[in-house]
Amino acid sequence: MALSTSSNFALPDDAFRAVVEAHRDLTDEQSADFDAALVLILANHIGDIDVLREAIALARRRMIDGQQQQQQQQ
Repeated sequence: MALSTSSNFALPDDAFRAVVEAHRDLTDEQSADFDAALVLILANHIGDIDVLREAIALARRRMIDGQQQQQQQQ
C-alpha cells in the first residue's frame, strides 16, 4: 500500500472541522495528548509499517520546510 496524500474525503472541510472541534475546551497538554492518541489509533488502523514510515518522513519534511520558510520571512 502506498501513502495517499490526496484527499480521500468527500467533504474534506468537514473532516478538518471534526478534528478542530475535537480540541475544543482542551488544555494545551490535553490537546497534545489527544493528537498523540489519534495518531496512534490511525497508525494502527493503517497497519502498514512502510506507509507509517513514509508518513512520518513526509510530516517531518513539512515541519522542517515550514520552519525554514518562517525563518526566511523574518
